[in-house]
Amino acid sequence: MTDQRGDYLRGQRIDPRPISGAETVAELIENAFLAYNAGRLREASRLLVERMLADETTVGMSLTGAMTPAGLGMSSIIPLLEAGFVDWIVSTGANLYHDAHFALGMSMHRGTPFADDVELREHGVVRIYDIFFDYAILLQTDKFMREVSARPEFQRPMSTAEYHHLLGGYVRERERALGLSRKSVLSVAHACAVPIYTSSPGDSSIGMNVAEQALDGSQLRFDVSADVNETAAIVLGAKRGGGKSAVLIVGGGSPKNFVLQTEPQIQEVLGIDERGHDYYLQITDARVDTGGLSGATPSEAVSWGKVDPDRLPDAVVCYVDSTIGLPLLAAYALAKREPRPLKRLFERRVELNQRLLAAYQAARKFRDARATANALPGV
Repeated sequence: MTDQRGDYLRGQRIDPRPISGAETVAELIENAFLAYNAGRLREASRLLVERMLADETTVGMSLTGAMTPAGLGMSSIIPLLEAGFVDWIVSTGANLYHDAHFALGMSMHRGTPFADDVELREHGVVRIYDIFFDYAILLQTDKFMREVSARPEFQRPMSTAEYHHLLGGYVRERERALGLSRKSVLSVAHACAVPIYTSSPGDSSIGMNVAEQALDGSQLRFDVSADVNETAAIVLGAKRGGGKSAVLIVGGGSPKNFVLQTEPQIQEVLGIDERGHDYYLQITDARVDTGGLSGATPSEAVSWGKVDPDRLPDAVVCYVDSTIGLPLLAAYALAKREPRPLKRLFERRVELNQRLLAAYQAARKFRDARATANALPGV
C-alpha cells in the first residue's frame, strides 16, 4: 500500500511566534489562529480576501439578530460597504430599525445581562442582553419612521430594497443635520447604492409601523415577490456577466435562507440553467444536528442547488459568536485588500430584472417546446 502520510502532513507546521502585543489583527490571525475555530476563522479570512473579493465577484451578506445595537454597523459593516466588499444585503428588520437610532442622535449604552428586568421596565429602560437604552428611543424612532413612510413617494407597493433606499436617504439627511456621519448602515448603503432586503418585513418595528399606517389608509405595501426576483436577478447577473457569486452569512435564520434561496429560485422555479453560489462563508454558533437552518452546512446546501458542488472547497463555516468573528474578519479584509469599485447594484435593478425575465422566458419557451415534442405521436 502506498504511504500517503505525506499527503496528510503537507499543512503548515504549527510553530507560531510568541505574541508580543505589537501584532496587527491580520498578523495575529495569520500567526496564532491555527486550529479549531480559530483555524476556521483564518481560513474564512483568507477565503474572503483571496477569492471572494475578486473584482468580478458579487458578495451578498446576510445579517441576523440585532448586531447594530452592539455597534457592529459602525465598526464593521459600514467600512465593508465603503470599501466595496459587500454588494447587497439581506438583514433582519431589527438591525435596520436599531441602526437608525444612531443617525437620529440617540444613544445606546453598555449595561449588564444580570439586571432586574422588572426594575428596568419600571424605570423605562429597555435591555438587549447587555445593551441598555431609554424606552423613549423606541417612541421617537417610531415617530420618525411613520413621518417618513407617510411621504408621497412611499405611497405604493415596493420591494424592501426600494423602501430601505428611500428611508436611507431621509436617515442620511437627519444625520447630516445633526452633524453626524458614518453612524448608519442605512445611510451609507443609500450613498453606495447597496440594496438592502428584509426577508420577513413584518417582523420588526419598521414593519409594525407600516402596518399601523395601513389601518389609516396608507398605500405602502412591501412586495415580497419583487424581493425574491430582484435578489435572484442580482445573482444571475453576477454569474451571466462573467463573474461569480459569494455569500457572507453572519449568523443564520431567515436572512441566511433568503440569500441562499436565490439559486433554487433561478434553477428549480424559473428553470434557468445554473449551478449554485461559488463561495460560501458563514459565521455561526448554531449546531448542525438540531434541524435548524442556521446550522445547515454548505454540503447540505449543495443538495438544494444553493451551492455549486464543484466549489465546496471554497466554503468555510466558522463556529464563533458573530460579534467576535465579524470585526476580526472585517479588520483582516481591510488590512489585506485594497477597496473595490462599488457595484452600485441598486441603480442596476431594472437592467438585472430584465436580464432575469429574458432568461426565464427563454427557459420556459425551451421547456414548452420540449413538452410539445414529447407529446406528439411517434416522436
